[in-house]
Amino acid sequence: MSTYMFKTKESSYTPVSNIFIDKYMTKARGEFVKVYLLGLKYCKSGEIGVNSQIIANTLHLLETDVLNAWNYWNEENVIKLVPIDNMGNYNIEFLDLYDDNIEIEKGSNINLLEELNNHSVKDMLEDIEKSMGRPLSSKEMMMYISWLNDLNFSPEIILLLVQYCTLKGKANIRYIEKTALSWFDAKIKNVDDAQAFIKKHEDKWVNIRKILNYLGIKDREIMKPQEELLSKWIESYNFSIDIIYKACDICFQRINKADFKYIDGILTSWHRDNIKTTKDIRKKDMKKNTSTNYKNLRNNSNQGSFNNFKQRNYDFEDLEKKLLGWDRND
Repeated sequence: MSTYMFKTKESSYTPVSNIFIDKYMTKARGEFVKVYLLGLKYCKSGEIGVNSQIIANTLHLLETDVLNAWNYWNEENVIKLVPIDNMGNYNIEFLDLYDDNIEIEKGSNINLLEELNNHSVKDMLEDIEKSMGRPLSSKEMMMYISWLNDLNFSPEIILLLVQYCTLKGKANIRYIEKTALSWFDAKIKNVDDAQAFIKKHEDKWVNIRKILNYLGIKDREIMKPQEELLSKWIESYNFSIDIIYKACDICFQRINKADFKYIDGILTSWHRDNIKTTKDIRKKDMKKNTSTNYKNLRNNSNQGSFNNFKQRNYDFEDLEKKLLGWDRND
């Protein structure tokens, strides 16, 4: 159960941005919209915080729906979700929303008419419009053009980036800009770098979906902390899917449910022991069983030696006579 603390702006009514209604609400799942509106109401009415169970009961949803909703709105840059601790508690800030025609400072010094005389730039913008299925605003055009110098991207990389985002269903300008910055941080210099980055990222998500399906988790969205654990198992620990499945099996056998922290504990232990394959796991289990059997055998042996000790039978009257000297005839 998670608790959410709101940065409150007390009011007797709940204002909902038209931008939220026009651009975000229409493409979101119904239960996600419910969670956003109820959370916004709590925030605007001066509520300090509320836990996920109360939200779930109020909206007749599962707690996982609530967690997934906040994660979804955080990814869409509608709210800012900040972890408070390691117990699943968060601060939530409802962000001011803007449309796609926002001011883009980086492109403010660009002469758009002059840039459009450059055939490669003009072709790039036309191809982006085709990918997005709509005309670009002047502010968007300046943003893409600014990436040629500021991020040192070629027109081919920018087009590939936009196509990648639109194919994922993430065509809003903020998501595209966020992706561009992540590519820049990854030091992508050419189309080959970009394609390798996409493949690595998509391969990771294919494996994440396999693990979630194995755990019986069918929700499309997962929380950021869960994503970070899954990424750690796949990328940092470099475990195969079979190894992760094995940890999931052990988790189910021991506690009869899917628990990410429990599974992480198993995998962290294996990583520390330099376990790489299922064969390594079997060897470790055999070694552990051998050690346990030896201890049990030794304990049983000690116990058996005591129990098998043959007690002597003494004639205590005869012993008494000998001690008192009564056995000697004077």
